[in-house]
Amino acid sequence: MTGANVLFDAPGPKARRRSLILSIVGILVIAAGLWWMIATLAAPRESSGGVVLPGFFDATRWEPFTDPQTWSYIFVLGVWGTLRAALTAAVIALALGILFSLLRSSATPWVRIPTAVVLEFLRGMPVLLMMLFILLVLNTGSFWAVVAALSLYNGALIGEALRAGMASLPRGQREAGLSLGMRPLQSKRLIEFPQAFRQMLPIIVAQLVVLLKDTSLGYIVGYVELLRVNMNQLATYFGNYYLFSFFLVTLVLYLAMNLSLSWFARWLARRTQRRTGRPQGDVEDAQPALLVADAEAEAEAGRHGR
Repeated sequence: MTGANVLFDAPGPKARRRSLILSIVGILVIAAGLWWMIATLAAPRESSGGVVLPGFFDATRWEPFTDPQTWSYIFVLGVWGTLRAALTAAVIALALGILFSLLRSSATPWVRIPTAVVLEFLRGMPVLLMMLFILLVLNTGSFWAVVAALSLYNGALIGEALRAGMASLPRGQREAGLSLGMRPLQSKRLIEFPQAFRQMLPIIVAQLVVLLKDTSLGYIVGYVELLRVNMNQLATYFGNYYLFSFFLVTLVLYLAMNLSLSWFARWLARRTQRRTGRPQGDVEDAQPALLVADAEAEAEAGRHGR
């Protein structure tokens, strides 16, 4: 008898029929809602001056996108501005997350407690408020205000995820490192941290998806990214008549970037599960044994180096 059979009863004919009916009703409700939204947007509307304007899907509302220069402006300034800030912040956030995880799990109270206070402060402070503080007080410019705020906030969350990953490891992993004569920090760096990082990698990538979306807050501090380019600069240049068109293009581009990262996170989670979903002996014996062997070799090399 498997655990799935113990915890889950297979539905009977009535339950399956009820589930099918509810699924069909839900699909019909969603389809009706989508049809109503599309019909409402496509219907002509009257402006405040009494002029009847075509619907939002009318071909005249998409004329700016027939010009290649518009797309060049969107991608060169908007998309690249978003990706540049996100990539820079992601690299710094990963480095800070690794540092925070090691400091937060330190056995020394004067290291662990101040780090915990800093992490709680960074996690509790709104990202936009942090951007404004860095921009106005430190006068770093809009780009570094966005990057610094996203790096600190997401670095704190990644650090907590890595610390939780190390805390979830069996105690035998640390004891194996200490039995080799390694210091606690060496055991974390060579044995515990590689396993925790691999275990928490899907969560880290999912947090980077949030980081990418939060770059849109740079609009408030004057950073030139996708939202500011499309909804402020181009919409102002072409006029409010094309505002919905630029909104829809912005939405599609954000969805394309975020869904690509989300797909990568799901693929990475499946790959990690396949690698760690082997028989128990493989997970607890083979992989830690390789890590312990590598750590022992490095410790031996360090002793010969001294």
